[in-house]
Amino acid sequence: MATPLSVRKRRQLAAGLALLALAYLFLIGKEFAASVYASHSDLAKLERAVQLSPGNANYRHRLGTFLAFAAGDPQAAVESYRSAVALNPYDAGYWLDLAASYQVTGDLDGQRAALDRALAAEPTAPDVAWKAANYFLVDGQIDRALHEFRVVIENDISLSDAALQACWRVRPDADALLQEVVPGRTDSLFAFLSLLMTKQETAGTIQTWERLAHLHEKFDSWRLFEYIRYLIQVRRPDAAMTAWEEAAPTLGLSAYLPTDDNLVINGDFSLDVLNGGFDWTYVNRTGVRPLLDSSDFREGHRSLSLTFEGPGIADAGIQQLIPVHGGATYDFSAYYKTADFQGAGGPQIVLRDAYSVAPLFTSAPLTDADFWKEVHSKITAPDSTTLLSLTIERSPAGSPIRGKLWLDDFQLAPDSNNSKDHS
Repeated sequence: MATPLSVRKRRQLAAGLALLALAYLFLIGKEFAASVYASHSDLAKLERAVQLSPGNANYRHRLGTFLAFAAGDPQAAVESYRSAVALNPYDAGYWLDLAASYQVTGDLDGQRAALDRALAAEPTAPDVAWKAANYFLVDGQIDRALHEFRVVIENDISLSDAALQACWRVRPDADALLQEVVPGRTDSLFAFLSLLMTKQETAGTIQTWERLAHLHEKFDSWRLFEYIRYLIQVRRPDAAMTAWEEAAPTLGLSAYLPTDDNLVINGDFSLDVLNGGFDWTYVNRTGVRPLLDSSDFREGHRSLSLTFEGPGIADAGIQQLIPVHGGATYDFSAYYKTADFQGAGGPQIVLRDAYSVAPLFTSAPLTDADFWKEVHSKITAPDSTTLLSLTIERSPAGSPIRGKLWLDDFQLAPDSNNSKDHS
C-alpha cells in the first residue's frame, strides 16, 4: 500500500515532467512560428522570426537579403549579415553577401575582410571562388582573381570555359596562364586549348598541346582530329604531323603513322577509316557509294570500292592530306580496277597543293580495266608546297556517270635521287 510520502513524490515528479513538456512545447512552437515567419518575403515577419529565434543565423541572413534587395537599405543589411556571420562564421555564402553589402556602402576594407573570411570558410568551393574572383577583378587584384579562377577550374570543369575567358580578358598571355591558372590536367588543358584555337593563338595552342602530350594520358581521338584541323587551317602541317606522331601510341593509332617508304596512311585500306587526322576523310556525295570491299583487293585484305550512279558528281568525297617537303621529288603509285562504266571521261586520282589547290598530278580517267592496273608518276613539289591533298575527282565534273571503281595500294615515297636533304 502506497504511503502518503510516495504519493506526494509521484505527484511532484508528474508536475515537473508536465512543466518540462510545456516548456519543450513552448520552444517547439516558438521555433515553428519563427520558421513560418521566416518563409515570408515581408520585413515585419522576417523581423518577427529573428525575435522569436535570435540565435538562428539563417533567419538573420534572410532578413539581411531582404534589406539589401527588397528594402534597398544596404547599411541595415550589413548589420543583419554581421549578426549572421557572428552566429555562424563557417558559411561562406553569408560572408559573400556581407562583402556585397560592404561594396554597396563603399566600405572596401570591410568588403576585403569579408571576402578573406569567405575563402577561409570554404577555400575549395568553386561557387565561392567564382564570386570572389569577380570581386577581385573589380577591385583590381588581378593575381588574386587568377588564383581563385584556378580554384574554380580545379573543382568544377563546367565553369572552366567561362573562367578561362575571364582570365584571358585580363591576362591574354598563354604562357602566363599555363603557369598560373591552368591545372596540369587533361580536361583543363583541353578547355584552354579550345579557347586558344578560337583566338587563333597558334604558338600558345602548340605549347598547350605539348603539355598535354607530356601527360601521356588517353583522350578521345576527336580532340586530336580537331587540333589537326586547326593546325592545317593555320598552315602548320609540320606541327600537325608532330602532334599526330606523338599522340598515336597513346591513342592506339600507331598503325596509322606514315613510314619512310610510304607517306600515304592506310593506303591498302586494311585499317578502319578514321575520318580524321591524317588518315582518309570522307563526306557523303550524292551519286557515290563508298565501301571497304573485302571481296576484291590487290594488297592486304580489302580495297576501296566506289560505285558511281548519277549526275552532278565532282568528286568521290574521299581525301587524304599528306605533309611533304617543298622542292622534293616523290614516287607516287596506286592500283585500280573498274566495271561497267558508262558516261564521258571517268574518275581520276588527283594530287594537289592543299592550300593553292594547284594540281601536281592528275591521272588519266580510270576506266576500262577489268584487272588491277597501276597508276604511276614522279611528282616534284614546288618550293612553297608543304601539304598535298589526295582525292578522287570526276572529269568532266558534273556530267553523268555510272560504274564501279576499286582502288588499292596507294604509295607516295621520297625519290631516292632527291638532290636536297629534307630529313
